[in-house]
Amino acid sequence: MGELRPGEGQQLAPSHTGRLRPSRNLQLLLLLWTLLSSRLESSAQGPGEWTPWGSWTRCSSSCGRGVSVRSRQCIRFPGEELCWGNTHEYRLCQLPDCPPRAVPFRDLQCALYNGRPVLGSQKTYQWVPFHGAPNQCDLNCLAEGHTFYHSFGRVLDGTPCSPGVEGLCVAGRCLSAGCDGLLGSDAREDRCGHCGGTNDSCLFVQRVFRDPGAFTGYWNVTLIPEGARHLQVIHRSRNHLALVAGDGRYVLNGNWAVNSPGTYEAAGTRVVYTRDAAGMQETLRATGPTSHDLLLQVLLQVPNPGIEFEFWLPRERYAPFQEKAQALGWSLQQPQALEVESQSPEPPADPATPPLTVTPTPGEVRWSCLGGRKQRRVACASHSLVPTDPCKPCPDTRGRAHRLLHYCGSDFVFRARVLGRRRQAQETSYEVRLLLIYKNRSPLRTLEYVWAPGRCPCPPLAPHREYLVAALRLVSPDGTQDRLLLPHSGYARPWSPAEDSRVRLAARHCPV
Repeated sequence: MGELRPGEGQQLAPSHTGRLRPSRNLQLLLLLWTLLSSRLESSAQGPGEWTPWGSWTRCSSSCGRGVSVRSRQCIRFPGEELCWGNTHEYRLCQLPDCPPRAVPFRDLQCALYNGRPVLGSQKTYQWVPFHGAPNQCDLNCLAEGHTFYHSFGRVLDGTPCSPGVEGLCVAGRCLSAGCDGLLGSDAREDRCGHCGGTNDSCLFVQRVFRDPGAFTGYWNVTLIPEGARHLQVIHRSRNHLALVAGDGRYVLNGNWAVNSPGTYEAAGTRVVYTRDAAGMQETLRATGPTSHDLLLQVLLQVPNPGIEFEFWLPRERYAPFQEKAQALGWSLQQPQALEVESQSPEPPADPATPPLTVTPTPGEVRWSCLGGRKQRRVACASHSLVPTDPCKPCPDTRGRAHRLLHYCGSDFVFRARVLGRRRQAQETSYEVRLLLIYKNRSPLRTLEYVWAPGRCPCPPLAPHREYLVAALRLVSPDGTQDRLLLPHSGYARPWSPAEDSRVRLAARHCPV
């Protein structure tokens, strides 16, 4: 006799005792039924389950903005909770703009009731939209020639909430679209322009131009590179900011003429220029991204007290920005006030990140912040002019702003006693004993080594003295080196009770 195959034979097979026993398929069915019955009898835990989303419907509008919707169903057993989430999801759909004389969507809905009796009488009216009612997503229509309006229920999905408002009405609610296009979504672009991003694909560049200026005229401040976002420039003086396009023409305050405050088109973005009534403060702001390079200048009339500027830049554009800014130098409109030879660049410790050493223009103090989860070990590092003679005096880095910058941007802040110093060709290492830790993002040992770039680092640490030090954590790409880095022009002050108080005060402004 041939072998029985599933589905071809009988459902019951003889057992070795001679009695009929269930086949394997029937056993599985009985087991499934037993489990299902026990689940129905017991109290269900948790919510049901959603079916997959359906397809998006056609846009609710034939032109301009509208709404598309998709839905899903909740499958649940008796006693189970409702599914968590929404049964419908709405997204913004953008069609070609409506013709100039097209009747607005809300007007069309009110017009449907023209000539029809309402309010329990046979009297008819001509209806136009009324926007003064409390719920802007109700179809509130005003009777022409009369002083009353009537609500005909909700407006259709996709109706603008009110003139000049970005939101659209959906199921009686006014919703705005997130960057993902979904109405009611809280998804927003990060500073890099990525929807729902975490600012880890761009760098935050924040600097101060401090050259006092040797004469009245135009001075280069910085290059604003292509791709820059969220640009902000501010200064407080009687000088004037100027902006030069890539073709050399002035966009703002050029040729010794001062423009009125307002919005100006430049490099594919809108630049908002403001100046207070006293003429003592000017600002430039632009969302970006810029479509090409811009040159920021200042028309000096009085000594420059400092021009603060910042922007966000994609990581891949940071190195070209450094090269262009370095090659830009000083234009023929101004003499070079100080001749400085830049130090030959050293290879960065981590090729995935830009080098910390930046060659600034004369008189400019710079710092940059490397954001993102993968770059937490490199936070904010101050950069200043590197003298050609490596043992010349270090620049003065005192002040509250410098202390806050390095305390906030560092991985470690501690009080330590320097036990020894070792100078090498490209770096200096200090053996230190930790006495007090103010801030640490990973465990520290009692004895540590602090590394500083160059044979004569700034600031220098003298053996057998105690210092307050702010350091960064620097890990090599292969993970073989994990160092404490004291950046050039970083924070290292001789310890004193006054310095201790200042550091503790800085801790209140910077979360550990």
